Amino acid sequence: MVTNYVTANPPTWAENSLLVWSVFGVLGAVSLGLVLWERRLAGEPEGGTRPVTLGRIAAVGGHSMNPPAVSVPVRGRGAELERIGRLVRGPGGGMVVVCGAGGLGKTTLAAETAARARAEGRVVVWIRWRDDATQLGQDLAQAAHILGLPEARLEEARTGRVSLVDAVWEHLATVEGWLIVVDNVDTPTRVGPGSGPLSAYRGWLRPHGGGVLLVTSRDTSPQTWGPDADLLALDPLADKAGGAVLLDAAPRAGTEGEAKALAARLGGLPLGLNAAGTYLSVPTSRHRTFATYQHALENEFGDLLGAEHPTAATDPETARRVVRHTWDLSLDQLHHDGYTLARPVLQLLALLAPAPIPRTLITPSLVTDATGLPATAATLDAALAGLHQYGLIRTPPPTAPETAEPSVGQLQLHLLVREVTAHTLPHSQLTEALTAIDQHLSQAVTALAGLPGRAGWPLARLLAPHLHRSTPHDFMTARSVLNDLADVLSSAGAHSEELLLRRHVVETETLQLAPDHPDILGSRNNLANALNHLGEHQQAADLHRQTLADYARTLGPNHPHTLTSRNNLANALNHLGEHQQAADLHRQTLADRERTLGPNHPHTLSSRNNLTTARALLDAPSTWRRWLPRLR
Repeated sequence: MVTNYVTANPPTWAENSLLVWSVFGVLGAVSLGLVLWERRLAGEPEGGTRPVTLGRIAAVGGHSMNPPAVSVPVRGRGAELERIGRLVRGPGGGMVVVCGAGGLGKTTLAAETAARARAEGRVVVWIRWRDDATQLGQDLAQAAHILGLPEARLEEARTGRVSLVDAVWEHLATVEGWLIVVDNVDTPTRVGPGSGPLSAYRGWLRPHGGGVLLVTSRDTSPQTWGPDADLLALDPLADKAGGAVLLDAAPRAGTEGEAKALAARLGGLPLGLNAAGTYLSVPTSRHRTFATYQHALENEFGDLLGAEHPTAATDPETARRVVRHTWDLSLDQLHHDGYTLARPVLQLLALLAPAPIPRTLITPSLVTDATGLPATAATLDAALAGLHQYGLIRTPPPTAPETAEPSVGQLQLHLLVREVTAHTLPHSQLTEALTAIDQHLSQAVTALAGLPGRAGWPLARLLAPHLHRSTPHDFMTARSVLNDLADVLSSAGAHSEELLLRRHVVETETLQLAPDHPDILGSRNNLANALNHLGEHQQAADLHRQTLADYARTLGPNHPHTLTSRNNLANALNHLGEHQQAADLHRQTLADRERTLGPNHPHTLSSRNNLTTARALLDAPSTWRRWLPRLR
């Protein structure tokens, strides 16, 4: 049954208008009183402009924007934590951008900063960037509201009477002592609002508040963040700190020294250290010690740090936590932004040695030959710039030798970035890429061997470790290229780099040639000379002695190669202090060279000089010997 209140008979009291209006008046007065009392409790004056006190705000500790908990000690970041802490505790505010490649522990550092700020009684708000400018605006508006932004001001923004972003930051400028963290802002160009650059500070991220805005990002470019942002780029952890991370996770897995060795093998990357430590802490894992895990990485990398995760492709948060996938997020973003060569170029760099790579080696023609993709100088420059911006490659400062040699631009990958990237390269592309690398390395050596004087020395030093690892299909070409580069390095005095190549030549020739082949004997002689130059005189003398015996047996005692080998053995013996034996060998060599080559042959003259020096060393007091000329 429905009652029609319009036509129904009203109650008797309702006909008394004076009574009705009195009741409404009382109710209105009570309502107004409640509103004013609520504003007084909130600390808001009737005008709605004065912010609430921090004591009132601190009570809002249970909001849903709390930072993640840090369950283990944060190792090796003391300087970074102190640097941010000084800004948080100091007067005024600002914006700090903790940046670097994926896996360096940016979120962990921010969470520890947040925990310390909260322990000091400061208001902390944690926001996770979801690649959504609208959501970020809502989160920052909520943060400002937690920090006392009046509801009336928010209502003005909702109705369009004022700009919400300006209302938020105008209020944040009036409140001191807060810390707002915006985590994982890896796409800062989409922060908004609008299409203006973030560095103009008219969007959601600004350095002009009364507290500290802490942003974490993989974007390391100062141009992105602008002149007023304090960029804090993270490096990998030192071996000692990395070892402590492993011991925290798996305290029974080995000694401190073994933990440090594994940390060094993992390049100090916190994500890799945490993955290894977590694995070792599981009782059912196949490898339970730091040493066995490190050894297993050589053959089981794909099953350990290189293992795929089934949901990483669809869940970015999972990808961030998996070594195999974390850098895919940056590479996917670069591809989305138009840097189509970024991933192929990173894969190409990963096939070279774990050492600085000369920038001049990475040319458009190498990229095209190795990947089959068209490349120009402009697209290659853009790809390298993008990889550098996201921390996937770095440019170490060129080492300046004592001599005024020109510097060479360098590129370098983190150890695990290189290893994971090489692991993900499809096998069908591997042979073609390695062949292209070998060919272009050979061309680079040929070009620098023709440079006059010292011009090619810095580049030769950088090329050496990459030639050492190369495996060309053409054995004769490979040996020739390695020897040419080793000769340049010897002239440059870069004997450590030379030694790598000399050993590689001997190892390769041993697999291809007979033990007494003259080329192997010549390569052993060159290797012994490199050892002698590096101060390994006993090893050099032993190898020279063996080589001399083989030369005399296969070529005869008077062959020029045999005489050269005897001369080199005498030099090594002199360095060992065996001056009488060295002088006897030099005397014999001089007589044989005069008889077979003539008195004025350059080798004869060199031998005569060496004999004179050996006699001087034999007769001179020991304190003088280091001032005598070097033997040749």
